[in-house]
Parts: sequence; C-alpha cells; structure tokens
Amino acid sequence: MAYKNLELYVHIPFCMKKCDYCDFLSFSADERTQRDYVAALCKEIEYYGKQIGHLYEVSTVFLGGGTPSWLDTEYMEAIMATLKKAFRIREDAEITVECNPGTVTLQKLVAYKNAGINRLSIGCQSADAQELKLLGRVHTFEQFLKTYELARTVGFQNINVDLISCLPHQTAEKFLKTLQTVLRLKPEHLSVYTLIIEEGTPFYERYKFDDVRQQAGMQTEELPTEDEAYRIYKMTQAYLTENGYEQYETSNYAKPGFACRHNIGYWRRENYLGLGLGAASLLENIRYSNTRDLYQYLTDCYQITQDPDKAGYGNNLHESVSELSRKEQMEEFMFLGLRMPEGVYRSDFEKAFAMPMDVIYRDVIEELKEQELLISKEGRVTLTDKGRDLSNYCMAKFLL
Repeated sequence: MAYKNLELYVHIPFCMKKCDYCDFLSFSADERTQRDYVAALCKEIEYYGKQIGHLYEVSTVFLGGGTPSWLDTEYMEAIMATLKKAFRIREDAEITVECNPGTVTLQKLVAYKNAGINRLSIGCQSADAQELKLLGRVHTFEQFLKTYELARTVGFQNINVDLISCLPHQTAEKFLKTLQTVLRLKPEHLSVYTLIIEEGTPFYERYKFDDVRQQAGMQTEELPTEDEAYRIYKMTQAYLTENGYEQYETSNYAKPGFACRHNIGYWRRENYLGLGLGAASLLENIRYSNTRDLYQYLTDCYQITQDPDKAGYGNNLHESVSELSRKEQMEEFMFLGLRMPEGVYRSDFEKAFAMPMDVIYRDVIEELKEQELLISKEGRVTLTDKGRDLSNYCMAKFLL
C-alpha cells in the first residue's frame, strides 16, 4: 500500500515568561496544568492515530511552542511514545524540538535523543546582552552557548539557531556582530526573522508609532528606518551566502543538505496535522485550527475519546474549519512556492490542477517578467532578486 505523506506539528504552549515581542499562543503554567495538558494532548494524538494514522506515513514532526523544552522530561517522553504508537513514522523522519537556553540539561537532551528527536531549534535571538534584555528574554548569551555545547556533547548534528533582526537601535554593523559570533559555532541552520511589531504585545505599546513611521518610509526614533532594515536584510543575505549557507526561503538559511524539511512541507502544501492548543492543520485541502481556549481543549480532548461521534472536522476542538476552493488552492500553491528561490515548477502545477500554469497566470507572469521581478526558465517560474525584495507586491499579483 502506498501511503500519503503527512507532517505533524505538536504545540506546547508553556513558557517560563512571555517575551515582550511575542504574540504566539503561549503562557506560563503550573505543574498540574502541564500534566493535564499533556494527558489531553496524548488523547488527541491517539484519536487521530485511530482516525487517519493508517492512511499516512509521517515524514516530519515539529514540537513547537511556547517552549517545549520547559516541559519535564517525562512529559516529552510520553508525547513521543504516543506519537510513535499512533502514527507510522518513517525511520528517516526529521523530528525537531524547540529549545530555549536555560531550560535544558544534559539529561534532558539525552532523553530527547533516546526518544528519537534528531533536530534542535534553539532560540538565541541575539548575541548582544542589551538586545536580549530589550526583547524580554529570560536567558543570557552565555546560557545559549552552554545549551549549544550540551547539544553537541550529546551528539545532535542538526541544529538551528533562531535570530531576530531589525531590533530598536540596531544597525547592519551591529547585527553583523551577532551573525559573526553565532557562525563561529557552525550551526547547520539559521532562521533570521525580521522583527514584527504585533498588536497586543508590550512592543506594540512601546513602538506602535515608530512602526507606522517605518512602514511609511519616514525617519524613526528607535526602530531602524525602512532603508536600514533593507540594508540589514541584504547584509545578512550576503554574509551567510559567503559563509556557505543557502537561502532556501525568505528567512531561512542552511548548509547543503540541512534545509528544514518540515518548513519546506508547509511551502509545498503537504498535508500537515496540528495537534495541541490552537494548532492549525491542512488535510486534503481542508484547513482548520484547534480551539485556543485551554479549558475547552482539555474538556474536548476527553470528550472525543468518550464519544467519537462528536469528533472529526467541526468538533468543539476546532475553532474554524474551511474547505479551500480550487481558486484558493492555486493561490496558495503559487505564493507559498515563490517563497523559495527554486520557485514553482510548471509540471507540479499541472499535476496538481490538471491544467497548464499559463491558462490561469499567463498575464501575471508576463507582467512581472516585464517588470524584471520574475523569470521563467527550466520549466519553472521564480522571483528575481528584485522580485524577492518586493515579494509582498509579487505575491499579491497571484491572488485571483
């Protein structure tokens, strides 16, 4: 039997303290809440294993948060054991867990490795002490170094380091120092995100007016200007490329062979199942997300195991459910695929939609080619360097 490919995302919403810029679904919680959550999560995993586990083969697992490494070791072991029992996980599956410095020990990392986790994503964000304090991080750079050293000691050979650029008062020269410091460690992967001022965060209250100025191309007071933000991005791109990292997506760089397979699956619209509070899924072109209410989640995870008739798409676990129209599928196929330098292959489009790409997008492609934002070659369309700099404009063109 040929199994379909499936990616799993498991959300652990707990963290020691919410960072000032963060708008993810995360919060601190006592030990009892964590215990109850893991029990409920395992029930959800078991349920979906019974419902769809026989149809799919799992190629990647990503445990994100929050701070998954904040969980006690026994809880992480229970989650991994339940996943392995419920789903057919490939021997070569990429299994990632997000870690924050100061939340892991040698024993915890050994347990991760023994449980089958083979990739770590460590949240560093900056090598500058003042910037870490500004971000509201609860760790120092020295703690990051210790965590990284422990991971190598245990034998992890696939490590991502998260960084954030365009922080208040940051220049290209200042961010370059962080890049230089981190690259001395030779991580296999770097995710370099540009700071976004999200409504509802302490950063929004601090910098909302400066954010408006930045977006309008005006002189800012604390955030980098639009021109400086662009300079930081181009410097990052050039420096990491010079040092052997391939930019395989807008914010992600990897040494050859170490691009994150889980991320690539999102951009190629692979089926993925989100498990846990607020987790999103895309299964056979049905997109849905779990409830973000913790009490509701705990209650309904128990309910779906007691009364399967109340499970499935549209149960109380699901905050929203929508079946993507053919038009929406085409739009996503194009603007997600164009995030990657290799672009979108015409043969893949035709295979997915049983018609040539030019039937739908000929005028758009020609327009962007004339503007030198897109090129069509070797059976694929891809953005030029100029097009990637104006990616939001380009992506919008593919909305039907």
